[in-house]
Amino acid sequence: MASTSDIRKGLCIHYNHDIYKVIEFLHVKPGKGPAFVRTKLKSVTNGKVIDNTFSAGHKIEDVRVETHKFQFLYAEGDFYHFMNTEDYTQIRLTKDALDTPELMKEGEVVTVLINTEDNAPLSVDLPAHVILEVASTEPGVKGNTATNATKPAIMETGAEVNVPLFINEGDKIRIDTEKGQYQERVKE
Repeated sequence: MASTSDIRKGLCIHYNHDIYKVIEFLHVKPGKGPAFVRTKLKSVTNGKVIDNTFSAGHKIEDVRVETHKFQFLYAEGDFYHFMNTEDYTQIRLTKDALDTPELMKEGEVVTVLINTEDNAPLSVDLPAHVILEVASTEPGVKGNTATNATKPAIMETGAEVNVPLFINEGDKIRIDTEKGQYQERVKE
């Protein structure tokens, strides 16, 4: 058993007869009244996101998890196939278990959270950033803006990311996987 002071991003808990992963949290101590924790929880079984508020000191049942490195092999419909980098066993996860599947390219190494009770994979954590190639984007016209302007670009994985006007097709860019935003152009 854990309490609300143990809530952190990525924590998996039992809640409403399901397993949820904490994706956002905020400890609030109002000037009047008791403290509480405002959370956003994502179901690892169906991907549904709910908002919940826990009062301070509330006991929560956490799920014991292990992390393992897996390599993304390929996508097949709504299923994504991964291989354990240590023992080469393969697992298949649904699209709902992934936060941003459109940012994964084949061969990418990710961290998979596995429930220690039944060895079931719960969720996939991408690295902090990925490097992808721009597959298509409109050419930027020099001098048509006075501020930081962006344009949409389609990545090699099919993801759409807003990029600065100087980015062209074929450029490799670093993308923040948490926010899905452009970070910088990568030189070869």
